[in-house]
Amino acid sequence: MFTPKGFFSGIVCPYREKCLLPGCIFAHSPPGLVSSSKAVTATSSKKEYDVTVIHEAEKTSQSDEASISKERIEATKPVVRPKERAFISATVSPPPIRRKALNGNSMPVSKEASAAVVPTGPKAKQPVNQEALHPRTLAFLLPVKFTTRVQLLGLVYAQLLRLNSELAKDANDEEEKLVLTDQQIITFALDIEEGATITPSIYGNVLKNRLMSYKKMAVPAWKEERAKEFAKEKAKEAVKTEQVAKAAGVPIVIETGLTENEELNLLHKLLTPIEHLTPHGYVTSIPPASDIKDAKKGLQTAGGWESCDRCKSRFQVFPGRREEDGALTVGTCTYHFGKPYWIDRATSGSGKREKKYRCCGEGYSDSAGCTKAETHVFKVSEVKRLAALLNFEKTPINMEKISDRPVCIDGEMGYTAYGLELVRITATSWPTGKPLFDVLVRPFGEILDLNSRYSGVWPADIANALPYDPSSPEPHLDLTTAPLRIVASPASARTLLFTHLTPLTPLIGHGLENDLNAIRVIHPTIIDTALLYPHRAGLPYRNGLKALMQTHLNRDIQVVVEGKGHDSKEDANAAGELVRLKLARVWMEMQVKGWTVEFGVFNAPLPEGEATVIRERERKREREEVEREDERLGGLNYG
Repeated sequence: MFTPKGFFSGIVCPYREKCLLPGCIFAHSPPGLVSSSKAVTATSSKKEYDVTVIHEAEKTSQSDEASISKERIEATKPVVRPKERAFISATVSPPPIRRKALNGNSMPVSKEASAAVVPTGPKAKQPVNQEALHPRTLAFLLPVKFTTRVQLLGLVYAQLLRLNSELAKDANDEEEKLVLTDQQIITFALDIEEGATITPSIYGNVLKNRLMSYKKMAVPAWKEERAKEFAKEKAKEAVKTEQVAKAAGVPIVIETGLTENEELNLLHKLLTPIEHLTPHGYVTSIPPASDIKDAKKGLQTAGGWESCDRCKSRFQVFPGRREEDGALTVGTCTYHFGKPYWIDRATSGSGKREKKYRCCGEGYSDSAGCTKAETHVFKVSEVKRLAALLNFEKTPINMEKISDRPVCIDGEMGYTAYGLELVRITATSWPTGKPLFDVLVRPFGEILDLNSRYSGVWPADIANALPYDPSSPEPHLDLTTAPLRIVASPASARTLLFTHLTPLTPLIGHGLENDLNAIRVIHPTIIDTALLYPHRAGLPYRNGLKALMQTHLNRDIQVVVEGKGHDSKEDANAAGELVRLKLARVWMEMQVKGWTVEFGVFNAPLPEGEATVIRERERKREREEVEREDERLGGLNYG
């Protein structure tokens, strides 16, 4: 034998389309192309060649000789061979129509199948992933004849075509997406047939059982099966789209596949039960009067000594100001406003893993601070101390509020003589993001530091704000139209929030326990994005809202600009967007499990026990049908 060098690519194969060799060294030119021999002659007309005759080298069976005798005569034409060592420049013929060799049996694609797969015409383009209704090539032998594979594949295809046609007849707009194209039906049938080859010993039984299940299947069952497959394909496509968008840095557009009312009906899937909120810092019961009394007694004993929330120094605070000089605190504070972080050994320069501050880049252990403040500040997290200033209150039953449309909230905090207090609160409607109210809050204590770099609230805002008017809230919802109004106290802000809530209203936010504790609210219906997207290291670590938006939606929020801070409206709506994203993923998982939605009602799949009984009953019927089908087909030969 010899290795083909392309010397025979200019000669038409003697067997033409009846050739059974997958790697034939001769040319298989489709009709309409100029013969290769003419091309060779034209390109080599300037040189002298010896003409030799290439005779047929292979012998065929007697049954084939009669059908190809004419083709042999046409193929026995002279071919040129150069005198000197040179290569012939000839037009390369395109490869023949793909022929697959299976189980030792080769079978050319029929003219009808090739015409259906390969488009013709001057402007026709080869479709992507086109396949013929022909069993795929396997790397191993099956204990069945190739003709058996062809026959079973054709029967499966016929049933799929029937079910798809019946579904397409009366399909509405929602069901239209479940209808398969002709090529998709062929691919589906090929997938089923190839899947049965995983266990060669029972290939026939597996495929015939599948065939009988489709033969007995009605349109509703087929629609349910297609809905599950469509959900899986959609989930894979969504993941791929999200990956492409992240790689390109494009903000991800959330598509839940549900209407607004359906999203509202499914939102309960994301609720965290109130009994599971306590480990996350939520207050779930009103502190008793005895605890409040103990807290006040402890404050008197402490004499105003606190630990600074920034530099950790001990200092003394004087609520209401010290009588002799009017001071609120004693001492100045030197601190880092940026959080520390670890840098890699490769970039540290010293070869060691170091910890530095984000604000200035100084080392964690060798820097006292890069920022100076006039006063120390502190934060109160003990529940009874919070209740000693303003006790907690549960969300009341609001008879005037009929709708339980979810509400997104976000609050901004500032340091006062009573600790970290609420200075701004914003509420928006979910999922539209429409603002409900956005107000400043006058704290109980004297202001020490509004933390304006992050809160976005400046001393002039508090000093110059006009009182909030509940009768005409619309002009105060957007800073572009009017400055924010101010409510008299955190208690007033709580009353305003209660006008938009009932105990059943889902309350959405990020790290909601901070906002609710600041406003002293106990709410039973909570959706916290810090809990929906937990940190991979577990508690007490948490993902920040900014990091979550960048990671999952490719969006930048909380961009610190000189003279501005966080926008609580932006943060509230960001939490709402993360909830919609989570809802989209939950719905995809439900669809894969067999859930459907119709007219806003979600229909669960059959319970596992009931489904098992039905499946066993169906399998018994299928076995009986298979036996009868074998008798009807006359018994397939598996030898």
